[in-house]
Amino acid sequence: MALDDDIAILAAAPVFGLFGRDALRLLTFAAERRSLDAGDLLFARGAPADGGFVVMSGTIELAPRAAGAEPVTAERSALIGRLALLVRGERPSDARARTPAEVMRITPTLMRRVLEEFPDAAAAIHDALAEDLSGLSRNLERVRGLFEPG
Repeated sequence: MALDDDIAILAAAPVFGLFGRDALRLLTFAAERRSLDAGDLLFARGAPADGGFVVMSGTIELAPRAAGAEPVTAERSALIGRLALLVRGERPSDARARTPAEVMRITPTLMRRVLEEFPDAAAAIHDALAEDLSGLSRNLERVRGLFEPG
């Protein structure tokens, strides 16, 4: 893939759409690439979550967490493991290539480096996370209202 194609794919991914071209270029050069054949396991439930993945091509299927739920399909520009970009934890589900695929792995170390070198990207992520938390708080307040007597 050409550099401009990689940057366009990253720019279309959640979180990374907030970054400028230079920050995306750094990610493209520094991130680890991994090619998968159909059926290959990207990661297993319970494995250490040591980075997020952007789907560059193909399709990745994430196993459902609840019985009877449908699997989640991640295609080009999807971000798998957003929280794992910033903190280490455990993978909540299996992820397996449904078709031949290529992913870009972005570790917390690389993410920290980009955010340090590009403070405008850090500010944009801060604002996006603050908005997400604000929305979660509003939704929880509505749910609480459903359970209060009266």
